[in-house]
Amino acid sequence: MAGHSKWANIKHRKAAQDAKRGKIFTKLIREITVSARQGGGDPETNPRLRAAIDKALSNNMKRDTIDTAVKRGSGELEGENVEELTYEGYGPSGVAILLECMTDNRNRTVSEVRHAFNKFNGNLGTDGSVAYLFNKRGVISYGSETSEEIILEPAIEAGADDVLNHGDGHIDVFTSPEVFGAVKDALDDTGAEATNAEVTMVPDTKVDLDEDGARTFLKLLDALEDLDDVQNAYHNADISDDVLAKLDE
Repeated sequence: MAGHSKWANIKHRKAAQDAKRGKIFTKLIREITVSARQGGGDPETNPRLRAAIDKALSNNMKRDTIDTAVKRGSGELEGENVEELTYEGYGPSGVAILLECMTDNRNRTVSEVRHAFNKFNGNLGTDGSVAYLFNKRGVISYGSETSEEIILEPAIEAGADDVLNHGDGHIDVFTSPEVFGAVKDALDDTGAEATNAEVTMVPDTKVDLDEDGARTFLKLLDALEDLDDVQNAYHNADISDDVLAKLDE
């Protein structure tokens, strides 16, 4: 778990460079719609929908847009017919990659995913080839301005599995997906402001990348995340701050 904050930092670094807000919103809306379709339109009884709404709000999506997506999913409004698919593979240096996709054309999706892997020294794997390396968990992250003492007790009392201080002031609170919303509410009540909060796939092991490996891997990650049908791209790459700094030069 110790590498999660660094993984999140890689993700946020990329997000800060990504001006494609429309594409991000499209994926968030699709997740809300499918979550509501599968578990109902009440976020209080549908943890997946609650997590999707929280993520949309953190990306500054308007409440009206969220409500419309929920209504489409729950059947109050007509919505698109999509199916969920998972693809697994390996990137440069053996980095494990797990993709969650939503599509109305699985042949198109697998073709585009395979092309991206092949282009950047990766390989599309078989079902189960890397999924066992990941666990679905809620993760709520805080920066150095937040004291561990403020969030530790409320987090544990609300049902968090673990509170991890990385030693550099950054803190991650880990939860099961089912209690993610309750823990986040309890921590929000303390006044602490999370830098990131989502239900994600956390890797059990990490793969350290050097500058060359990191450069190729990030190109692959960009290509995969740019695909319209890819909702989430999870990986177990660990890129040091020094390597990231060199990539930004």
